[in-house]
Amino acid sequence: MYVLHTMPDSAGVAVHLVLQELGLPFTLHIVSRDTGERDTPEYRALHPLGLVPALETPDGPMFETAAILLWLADRHNTLAPLPADPDRAAFLTWYFFTSTNLHTTLMHLFYPGRYTGTPEGVSAFMKAAAARMADQLTLLDGMAATIPRWCSPQTPSILGFYLAMLLRWIGSYEHGHPGRIDLSAFPALMALARGLEQRPAALHVAEAEGLGPTIFTNPTP
Repeated sequence: MYVLHTMPDSAGVAVHLVLQELGLPFTLHIVSRDTGERDTPEYRALHPLGLVPALETPDGPMFETAAILLWLADRHNTLAPLPADPDRAAFLTWYFFTSTNLHTTLMHLFYPGRYTGTPEGVSAFMKAAAARMADQLTLLDGMAATIPRWCSPQTPSILGFYLAMLLRWIGSYEHGHPGRIDLSAFPALMALARGLEQRPAALHVAEAEGLGPTIFTNPTP
């Protein structure tokens, strides 16, 4: 039995999606934003930074979204090429590119104050981050356009769900925002997101976390 500690519309969405897609028994624990739960010794034993997601597993607690997803895929021999699969090298390359580049750049856009020294530098910082993100999305769209068997709605993977979650967040920016990106410029990625959001796992997570029926392509705040 797994226990997923998360908050709605956080990075825990990807872990929630994968647990549902795998059909695994798990308990969902919604971590309070306001009661100081994340600062308790009990929660810090699960995640030393007090962030989400954290996953309790038979092998002990885990944190870091990308690590949890890959561990689940390897543990259950699905949703990613296995270590001996010839596709494993390319899969891991794009999987960690998504984690270390796209996800990180998105955090720069969400929390620019953490990375800039002065308020005056925020707008320029965000524009630069948005330009980097557009380049990253272009590369990922080119990859998705080749329809590898591990990045399509018909053969869902941890990479597909991870990308779809990030597309949800990117699409949540209002028009005029310095970090706004027109996702229609990335048709292969959007096709992936549209397909995945129709899967039973995505529909369940959307309802459970109050994220709207089109969880990836038409975000509900």
